[in-house]
Amino acid sequence: MRRPVEDLNRFYQSPEGAVAKRLIGRKLTEAWPDVRGLDVLGIGYCSPYLGQFNEARRVLSAMPASQGAEIWPADMRVRTVLVEEEALPFPTALFDRILMMHVLEEAPLPQGLLLEASRLLAPNGRLILGVAARGGFWAHAEKTPFGYGQPYSRMQLEGVLREAELEPLAWSYALYAPPFNALLRWSGALEKILPRMWPITGGLILMEAGRRPFIAHTARAQKSILQELRGVLTPAQQPVPTSRTPTPVTRELA
Repeated sequence: MRRPVEDLNRFYQSPEGAVAKRLIGRKLTEAWPDVRGLDVLGIGYCSPYLGQFNEARRVLSAMPASQGAEIWPADMRVRTVLVEEEALPFPTALFDRILMMHVLEEAPLPQGLLLEASRLLAPNGRLILGVAARGGFWAHAEKTPFGYGQPYSRMQLEGVLREAELEPLAWSYALYAPPFNALLRWSGALEKILPRMWPITGGLILMEAGRRPFIAHTARAQKSILQELRGVLTPAQQPVPTSRTPTPVTRELA
């Protein structure tokens, strides 16, 4: 059962949600600094992050029907679509950038969802998938959306992406600081210090992936069993009798 859209919206209005939006948004800007002329799709609950891609040619938000949808953006023509996760209503290879947030952890069929995202991604496109990190502080905090559903390790996330015909290209952690009010004011500094001083897992894994390149394999004609045996049983060359006539030996004199 997915978190309803009202709970997700309420979280991002809280101090913890404001910190998550700022820290995750910074990572997304570093990964995709220029989206001018590109088509961007958000799958899941991506409303807090899609605003930073306003320079793109087209930005759409696809929200799962089991989660519910909200008006986005509030002051412009609505660009939100209510969708079924395994049948997204878009043409193949339409989007240059796809962002997936708050969607994989609670997906009833994660593989079907990722296959649909792979189908929509342009050949040279990029996808960023954000999921709760197994072992991170945020995966155990039920007061946040990251505390629900199935968290992933980095290796598990790479595996499910490859099964969906996507190739992982880069990854990073975010949300190192625990979701405690007393530490929120130090979250920016802790995000820089903790990965260097203490090798812990961040609360969120952000993994970028692209379409796996197609490699054509030329089919070779299969030999029959008789052809194989003929190559074994038939000598490659006929034996040549050795000459019995002695060959004269010449010696060079000093």
